[in-house]
Amino acid sequence: MIEENFESTCVLGVRVDLISLDELIRYVLSTVQGQRKAILTYVNVHAVNLAYKQGWFKDFINQSQVVFCDGFGVKWAAKFLHGKELQRYTPPDWFGRLAGMCAENEISIFFLGTRQDVIEKAAAVLKEGHPRLKIAGVHHGFFNKEPLSSENQEVLASINGCHADILVVGFGMPAQEKWILDNWGQLHASVVIPVGAFFDCLAGDVVRAPRWMTDNGLEWLGRLIIEPRRLWKRYILGNPLFLWRVLLQKLKIRE
Repeated sequence: MIEENFESTCVLGVRVDLISLDELIRYVLSTVQGQRKAILTYVNVHAVNLAYKQGWFKDFINQSQVVFCDGFGVKWAAKFLHGKELQRYTPPDWFGRLAGMCAENEISIFFLGTRQDVIEKAAAVLKEGHPRLKIAGVHHGFFNKEPLSSENQEVLASINGCHADILVVGFGMPAQEKWILDNWGQLHASVVIPVGAFFDCLAGDVVRAPRWMTDNGLEWLGRLIIEPRRLWKRYILGNPLFLWRVLLQKLKIRE
């Protein structure tokens, strides 16, 4: 159930909330302190393209408690289609603020995803910047994610046993969302946040594009240059497809 009633807009059938970063941080704090539960989901061009074809994924986004803008493509589309101004922020740029809030309020975090050495390094980097931060636990993402598998049940027991307030999941999209959906009813954490490749970035295992690119809508190009084999379909094919669908949607709105 959505408690805050944030104003929202829609991009190709996908809900995006008009929520500032300050509001997002306050929402996390109030959710944990109020002992409620919430999923915080991010939306970028890749997410909208996936949601266009996968109904369960669209439903997951639209039914999440908070959906924030993670990409300039979605920010542009919201303005172009509906005249709505979205604030765009991505985990590497704002997670430090969340960690600071958690440290000040004794809120614990559990990291789940990527390789064990990378996840441990990511936690250490965050802890170095915020010594009072409580890292409840970390676990790699290479386990059998079938809901009833013994490995999956062991991971759930580890997360719940640590009494983590916030669970951060980085399997990549849409695997992370599928895992959250499958296990939401068994998770005790108040807030669950999918973050894609954030852990790899935080640990320095994946290099981000230069700041001038990330701040000017060109992070996708930087990522493509850095990881062309893995990401060429997502950006070379996905970006024009997104643009075409947005243009078609604009024509329907005008009719």
